Amino acid sequence: MTNFSLAIHGGCGVMAKLDLSEDEWIAARRDLGRALEAGYAVLSGGGHAIDAVQAAVVVMEDSPHFNAGHGAALNENGIHELDASIMDGTTLAAGAVCAARHIRNPVLAARAVMEHGDAVLLAGPAADHFAEAQGLAVEEQGYFTTERRRLALAAMKAHAAAGTRASASESEKHGTVGAVALDQHGHLAAATSTGGYNNKPDGRVGDSPIIGAGTYARDGVCAVSGTGQGEFFIRHVVGHEVAARIAYLGEDVKTAAARVIMEDLKSYDIGAGLVAVGADGAIAAPYNTDGMFRGWVTQSGQFHVASHDLVLPYEPH
Repeated sequence: MTNFSLAIHGGCGVMAKLDLSEDEWIAARRDLGRALEAGYAVLSGGGHAIDAVQAAVVVMEDSPHFNAGHGAALNENGIHELDASIMDGTTLAAGAVCAARHIRNPVLAARAVMEHGDAVLLAGPAADHFAEAQGLAVEEQGYFTTERRRLALAAMKAHAAAGTRASASESEKHGTVGAVALDQHGHLAAATSTGGYNNKPDGRVGDSPIIGAGTYARDGVCAVSGTGQGEFFIRHVVGHEVAARIAYLGEDVKTAAARVIMEDLKSYDIGAGLVAVGADGAIAAPYNTDGMFRGWVTQSGQFHVASHDLVLPYEPH
């Protein structure tokens, strides 16, 4: 029996410490912990990694504190367009949706695409129609909107008008949620979900639903979920790049992940981060911004959550 582990992220574009009240920080960290609990319940019971990452991401999609599902970013027209993907490292099966406007939990739709088997990626209205046909919950646009996202959209439009987009905070720009897991059977899986970045072009698709870029898992190697400016994650095929460094250079997961985030993407001056778990259960969570919502738990049952540099223990409820 293999040791198991789970790591999650809620985006590297976390707010400056003074931008949220202490109660809001506590609530965000609590939802990180709840996501870990959901995934841990699967893994500790002998369940599969693919179910664990799905369970963890659903909790974060339902939380208003992260940019996925309820609380997702708004595009330039004030519309939510949702992306998600999931990948099973055992078979390399994968599913994804992008530019969906009504799927309550996009990661569930991605899983349904994977299991349906006719496609890897469904886009736009077709993704919404597919999800509804599969019996998944769909919502009107208003369900996904929060006041914080409306304010972030206004801020990004102001930056665009003033030509100061580069100086915008990471939290004004983007955010993503994701999970990676190794189960007791030695299998790996990854899942990622996002609303993209605030004020993004209508129809823009980032790396989160792109297998090999924002999401990747391969048994015996690693599982990866990324967060940051997706265009660069696509160009560098970040998830697969981390796996390739492990498989072909013999690097451990922490070295491979750090080199991709801290070296390969450094010259672009973009916010970037990821969580990854290796075939041995080791966890990596590098980021180059002021902070990244993140957390992890192993078979020891010790939960940890963090937003900035300080990592705190989390007591399950």
